[in-house]
Amino acid sequence: MTKTAPDRLPTHVAIIMDGNGRWAKQQKLKRAEGHKVGIDSVREITETTCDLGIPYLTLYAFSRENWSRPKEEVKMLMFLLGLYLEQELPMMMDRGIRFNIIGERSDFSRSLQAQFDDVMKKTAGNRNLVLTIALSYSGRKEIIRSVRLLCEDVKKGLVKRIDERAFRRHLYSPAIPDPDFLIRTSGEMRLSNFLLWQVAYTEIYVTDILWPDFRKQAFLDALAEFAKRDRRFGNVKDF
Repeated sequence: MTKTAPDRLPTHVAIIMDGNGRWAKQQKLKRAEGHKVGIDSVREITETTCDLGIPYLTLYAFSRENWSRPKEEVKMLMFLLGLYLEQELPMMMDRGIRFNIIGERSDFSRSLQAQFDDVMKKTAGNRNLVLTIALSYSGRKEIIRSVRLLCEDVKKGLVKRIDERAFRRHLYSPAIPDPDFLIRTSGEMRLSNFLLWQVAYTEIYVTDILWPDFRKQAFLDALAEFAKRDRRFGNVKDF
């Protein structure tokens, strides 16, 4: 088992969970089965993150563009989302995980929105890990939204100086630090409109492993790679 020293672990890990459909195709199963097994990976990675003491985990679960998928697949994904929240709430409470959402919650059904609110309310006092799920999320839309809200503040005289701090206040979750480490499964070399503002200096790691197969050991291997990175944030080290 690959071990990483606690002081070399990231504070915030973000993951683009990709490859459920391809995994199902490889196994000669329906796409729904790939999404179902993908939930098992979500659970294992969440628990491992908690065990390691990493305080923030953000998972890209459903983009705004995903609404254009076949209606039956979207319907099935919404069912699995509700089932996930129902089944995982006891684990969140037991492990001290606070549930958070970024994205356009109003795009979802009223019943799912109520479920979001219920889980967020019940886990609000938990302190071990902030688990953020990106749902109906678009990085570009988040930036445009922040600009619009900042302009409204300027018109109202609430902001005298436009800078990164003023802009950041209007992100979906401004109190959560930017990711130190972004993992993308399935080998695709793109950000897919995910956290475009926040990943300016994030270390990126791409693995060919499909999300349903991305489990604890693969996660530990990725973290070991992060520990080797020399993060300079645009600076240079003294020779």
